[in-house]
Amino acid sequence: MTTATAKRQALREAMASDRGALAIGAHDALTGLLAGRYGFDAVWVSGLAVATTVHALPDINLTTHTETLEAAVRIDRATELPVIADCDNGFGALNNVVRTVREFDAAGIAAVSIEDNLFPKRNSLMGSDTRRELIPLAEQARRLRAAKGAQPSTDFMVIARVESLIAGEGVEMACRRADAYVEAGVDAILIHSRDKTLAEIEGFLASWSGLGSVPLVAVPTLFPTFTREQLREKGFNLVILANQPMRAAVKAVEETLATLASERRASAVDPHIATVEHLFDLVGTREAIAAEDDARV
Repeated sequence: MTTATAKRQALREAMASDRGALAIGAHDALTGLLAGRYGFDAVWVSGLAVATTVHALPDINLTTHTETLEAAVRIDRATELPVIADCDNGFGALNNVVRTVREFDAAGIAAVSIEDNLFPKRNSLMGSDTRRELIPLAEQARRLRAAKGAQPSTDFMVIARVESLIAGEGVEMACRRADAYVEAGVDAILIHSRDKTLAEIEGFLASWSGLGSVPLVAVPTLFPTFTREQLREKGFNLVILANQPMRAAVKAVEETLATLASERRASAVDPHIATVEHLFDLVGTREAIAAEDDARV
């Protein structure tokens, strides 16, 4: 069994389990490596993280297919966990979506998420006053069907992200879109909402006839008080904590820079940062040097 196959199998098994799967966002390879030490089931490589931390750009489809793939592959190589890549709207029209699925599959990534936001996208976390347009239902279903039909392997997962509740289309349209995407052959449905009470999503769960036919995915950034267990009870098979490590890193760097600028001495931040020794340990520096030395004997 190849590494990619093993990771994909592990993701499917975790999603099918009674407790469901819990994924954590990683914005770089080291965060992906660390994720494997804390009991998570998968790593999520978000479009927001790739845009903001790798390129210092807004998350409005400015990052490309290849830039996202490169980031996902770097993280995948660093972790034993399966990687799920946020591929926004597939980076363009039908042929772009097909290419995205083919190449992320061929690269060994476990799954991709493709949303129905029109290019250029607007991040779902932005306020309700942000103008939003979605790809017409039939066209998005056509894109997903073509992508699923073109993927090289059978165990690669395509998660269809439904943005109807974010865009104000309502529960009925969210159900229609989910039905169409499942009929197109996707492996899971990600339903998103800005409602912190979860009433809107519960309305979807109560109305959608396809509940139980495919796994459900939640990204609870906008309803952060619900635990993985609570969401599993509601029917979600995968919960993605999408961007908390990235936001923690930004805050820590800002605080460190402010202290260093004020104190102008390195020791001022020593109690609050990782030691160099710890960094050496994380990436196996001593083991690598020992292997070099042994090779010379």
